[in-house]
Amino acid sequence: MQRVRNILDGLYLASGIAAAFCLIAILFLIVIQMLARWTGEMFPGAPNYAGYAMAAASFLAFANALNRGAHIRVSILLNAVSPFWNRMINTACFIVGTAIAWYFVYYAMRFTYWSWKFHEVSQGQDATALWIPQSAMVVGSVILAIALTDNLIHLLIYGEDRLTKSEIGASGE
Repeated sequence: MQRVRNILDGLYLASGIAAAFCLIAILFLIVIQMLARWTGEMFPGAPNYAGYAMAAASFLAFANALNRGAHIRVSILLNAVSPFWNRMINTACFIVGTAIAWYFVYYAMRFTYWSWKFHEVSQGQDATALWIPQSAMVVGSVILAIALTDNLIHLLIYGEDRLTKSEIGASGE
């Protein structure tokens, strides 16, 4: 079981690192675009690529942010109820979140598949095949759905989630 835990934690960390690299890519794209404008050159598609990198960074960061307690939670409610109700509310939230995440994964995969099948390209000058940036969204969504499922199973078995408690959310404890 510890090996599975290490693999999942490594997956969440790798996803967060990939998101950080996407943010660095955005920085480089913006700097290169600025340099191109100053020198009178054209860099077609730079805003599109920055947008794709931002979407990839967002989706790839979700699972890592979840496990680090960086997602917004209504801790004031959770801290105000008894441990029994805290567990019930957490369980209900993880069930709903997990179901929505897997629902999103299903449709994101279909959306990406059809973009690939119909050879959809971006409307900009770069004409990027849209399934490529959409794939990053699918990967991030799958990792988030796995993280939510992981936390739900852990909550059902051990009675607590695996989220790192945020200093902000812990103020009422």
